[in-house]
Amino acid sequence: MGKTFDIKKTILSIVILLITIVLWLLPTDSFGIDGLTVIQQRTMAIFVFAALMWLFEVIPAWATSVTTIVALLFAVSNKGFMVDVSGTTVAYKEIMASFADPVIMLFLGGFVMAIAANKVGLDAYLARTLLRIFGSKPKYVLLGLLLVPGTFSMFMSNTATAAMMLAFMAPVLKNLPKESAAPAALTLAIPIAANFGGLGTPIGTPPNAIALGALTKVGIDISFGSWVLHMVPFVLVLLLIAWVVLMLFFPMKMEKLEINIETNAKFDRDFWIVAITMPVTILMWVTEGWTHFDANIVALVPFAVFAITGVFKEEDFPKIEWHILWMVAGGFALGTCLNGTGLATVLINAIPFTKWSAIAVIIGAGFIMYLLSTFISNSSAASLLMPVLAVVSTAIKGELTALGGAASLILYVAICCSLAMTLPISTPPNAIAASTGMIKTSQMVKVGLILGVIGGVLGYVLLRIFPF
Repeated sequence: MGKTFDIKKTILSIVILLITIVLWLLPTDSFGIDGLTVIQQRTMAIFVFAALMWLFEVIPAWATSVTTIVALLFAVSNKGFMVDVSGTTVAYKEIMASFADPVIMLFLGGFVMAIAANKVGLDAYLARTLLRIFGSKPKYVLLGLLLVPGTFSMFMSNTATAAMMLAFMAPVLKNLPKESAAPAALTLAIPIAANFGGLGTPIGTPPNAIALGALTKVGIDISFGSWVLHMVPFVLVLLLIAWVVLMLFFPMKMEKLEINIETNAKFDRDFWIVAITMPVTILMWVTEGWTHFDANIVALVPFAVFAITGVFKEEDFPKIEWHILWMVAGGFALGTCLNGTGLATVLINAIPFTKWSAIAVIIGAGFIMYLLSTFISNSSAASLLMPVLAVVSTAIKGELTALGGAASLILYVAICCSLAMTLPISTPPNAIAASTGMIKTSQMVKVGLILGVIGGVLGYVLLRIFPF
């Protein structure tokens, strides 16, 4: 049978396309923006197209990114069509470089490490070993199910972490009394840990990479070690708060809870290659300030080691989450064109950002990101807002200085992105947890909202007291 015809998405596609065409064809002076050129107008039209497509998820987010990049290449690059019009074009090589941006390479290295760890059984072995530390008392097992996946998701995909841990827990959860609060508490702990843990490192979740890319556009370079130094303690505090909240809402009265995780680790040559390469890579990342080895370059070290030793083979390439890399690249391309065409400067002059309170901008942007990320993918929300916020941070640079500069604005929004986990559709880890049938949506909403508010307040305090 062929694919089901989706009337709603078809209508949305037509409406979005019509809006884009209208924005493309209107006379430049109809926008009321002084100095707007045709090239800038095209960039604006493509940005609106991408924003609406990401917002309504008419097609997969990565497909929107690819379409956006192709449209930018043809419409605003120096090798595009009909570029003999008013305005400054962008070198096509700069747009195409979005596919191989250093931050993309950082994520690629992270994906390869996660694939290798799973392939040799290192992830399951570590999970079993680490969870044993927490014993068999239910409240400490719950703490383990927050700290262990939280740590994993700093270096692995949040989705992969949640899927792996819930698969390990499935036999345990099925044997628990259904009238007990334990199944809900233990199941909820895993997506919470995965979502929070992703904040710990630049490779933890795509919005982190998008935030780094936006900061680069405004001349701010944050090292891997600096990110970890600020964010890991913050993540640990959030996980401990989540532990207290879960125990309050879901008290577990059983005396003992055993978790047995099977592992296929063989402790062979490949296992030890991965077991040695991963901590060495992480050490090189966090000591970037002393060694001066760029984190993006270091990310390719495990790729090279695993490739030359045969740990990572040709058949492993499809396991890389290419759709995430393409999704991030689309956001980078939009940012490049906003700046390269001069549209960013025009918007700064047209909108009186300097009259707005810097605190209001930070908190307002964080709230908008939280709201968007609750209903659409975190990556889509970040790709939509980050390029705009890079422009805003430039406009109110003076006002932001006292609050930590552009880094505080963009990183606070990145934090709020990962805090949005109130619904099953908010993040893939939430969806996986909801699919187990062990939790109700109302339980996820209640816990998610409380932790979101607490996390938002603490995130703002963190960036005020310990600015990057």
